[in-house]
Amino acid sequence: MKRIGEVLARVARSRQGKFRRRVLPRSKRYERELQQDICLLYLTGVSTRSLSLISAKLLGRKVSAGEVSRVSKELVEAVERWRNGDLSQERIKYLINDGVHFKMRVVDSVESVPVLVVVGVREDGGKLVLGFQAGDRERASSWREFFRDLKRRGLRWELIKLGVMDGIPALEQVFKEEFPQAEAKRFVVHLSRNVLAKVPRKLKGEIASELRGIFYAPSEEEARERLADFKTRWERHLPSAVRCLEKALNSALTFFKFPAEDWLSIRTTNIIERLNKEFKRRTKVMEIVASEKALYNLLAFI
Repeated sequence: MKRIGEVLARVARSRQGKFRRRVLPRSKRYERELQQDICLLYLTGVSTRSLSLISAKLLGRKVSAGEVSRVSKELVEAVERWRNGDLSQERIKYLINDGVHFKMRVVDSVESVPVLVVVGVREDGGKLVLGFQAGDRERASSWREFFRDLKRRGLRWELIKLGVMDGIPALEQVFKEEFPQAEAKRFVVHLSRNVLAKVPRKLKGEIASELRGIFYAPSEEEARERLADFKTRWERHLPSAVRCLEKALNSALTFFKFPAEDWLSIRTTNIIERLNKEFKRRTKVMEIVASEKALYNLLAFI
């Protein structure tokens, strides 16, 4: 039973120094269950400042930011076990790859640190986060090391049929080298943003609607017919936008090669965008993440 507040306890005295406490561990100010609750509140988004106020009301004493950090350290081993866990039993067919930035304290300065994230889609349609790792999302070496780490953990690379990613040349090249049997597909949302960046403000709504018509066509043939109509209508007025769309369209429409029931998972970035949004929501209250390990704890919990 958890107790909140002060508890009067009689502690035995031993002249020979053989007495060992079992109920109240040495230097503990509250029970382990309460310590776990404090850690849980922190991980779910309660700031250390808010925890101090809450604990003062509930416990009669403030739990300092340092105490919260010490409590959270117990999670490090569990998080590292998860990050390095065996993947050999997972039958993954699609990999969805992206990166997200966090403000992190590095030595004596605050840096914007990118974290690479890979979500896997199983053969039964289930989805799971395979891992995340600090690294430059624009550098081929970062992605190569990440993919190889997944393989070392037992990821069955021969089962991978498709990789969904942003239009970063380094990422697409490394993916094809590490998974030569798989197709590569660009994020539809990112391609749309690139095209719309070359469109005047007054036409953005109309062009965005036509792009959705292309990407959400019922078949690849229909999508290419709509592209032809788009090109006929806009090539003279928006040549840069048309070229941008044409250049990347083959990669964006790769999902048509796969079963229709999987299109929802691989056509858009919804899966990983929701995950990244939740990452950002949780870390926003912190402004600055204390360290890479602290960040891994938070992301693993999410």
